[in-house]
Amino acid sequence: MRISKRAAGTVAGLSFLAGVAFAPSTSDAESGAPELAWPIACEPGRTCEIQHYVDRDPGPGTRDYHCGLQTYDGHKGVDIRVPDMAAERRGVEVLAAAPGKVIGTRDGMADISIRTPGGPSVTGRECGNGVVIDHGGGWQTQYCHMAQGSIAVANGQEVAAGTPLGHVGLSGDTEFPHLHFQVRHDGQIIDPFAPDMEAQGCKPRAELWRADARAKATYHAGVVLNAGFADGPVDMAKIERGDVAAPSRDAAAIVAYVRAIALLPGDSVELELKGPDGAVLARGRRPPLERWRAQDLIYLGKKRPATGWPAGAYVAEYRVWRAGKVAISRRLSLNY
Repeated sequence: MRISKRAAGTVAGLSFLAGVAFAPSTSDAESGAPELAWPIACEPGRTCEIQHYVDRDPGPGTRDYHCGLQTYDGHKGVDIRVPDMAAERRGVEVLAAAPGKVIGTRDGMADISIRTPGGPSVTGRECGNGVVIDHGGGWQTQYCHMAQGSIAVANGQEVAAGTPLGHVGLSGDTEFPHLHFQVRHDGQIIDPFAPDMEAQGCKPRAELWRADARAKATYHAGVVLNAGFADGPVDMAKIERGDVAAPSRDAAAIVAYVRAIALLPGDSVELELKGPDGAVLARGRRPPLERWRAQDLIYLGKKRPATGWPAGAYVAEYRVWRAGKVAISRRLSLNY
């Protein structure tokens, strides 16, 4: 997927396979659904996060399986995002979610953001480099946006759950590295978190994940994706490249930054920077958000005093206020 610049916090849709529809309903027990392992070698909350879920709203609105807003209109899979391109360059394996046979692969598409001026067209190839696995009984899984040259399986190959398929990349219709993981039954989209696509309630219900995979995928309404210190202003592109260096002792400024994803309407973001003596060097709090934010960046800092930076710990406190309480927080420390 890609995050739209048309409006803050909105997301543009894409199509992966023509003719794929949302299933009216299904019973995993009756239809012999595969039990799904976590399809990427990462740990949510540490080395990856879920950016979007399947959109379960049948109309133009959006609703994830938790009746939340972490999706966009018509989204047909689960987007598992790694923090930045530095993580992508180190290599994050995409794994088969269940035993089956590889029935489709594509490689050779460049790892390039859809926002790059003059980049190649991805029309008809929105999935980018990817793999499709058939699990029998009409069940298939699809793995999209993989790294160029990383596809490690071939058509007709039998795979077990956990078999490496390739690496997370930036190919196809996307502007940040992630795995788009899609489940289908008889050609219709299935939400692995709640496979009965007719159910619209928010209560827990049957799902396709194995217990160990489900334990990794705890639902959070907003999380911190990146946080750190820099020696000057930062922006989304710089953070996405993964090339923000921590400030040296003689840096002209100390800047704290936090990038969060999936913040809710009404959330108010606050960031505070304190010096070694506990004195506040900079503080900022934004008005409540008017709409859901796919990603949100805040940074602030302090210029170096004439006498230089005192030795000790510089601490940044990040908070997201929701309904009068702190819903998300992160504490950062820089030691001189």
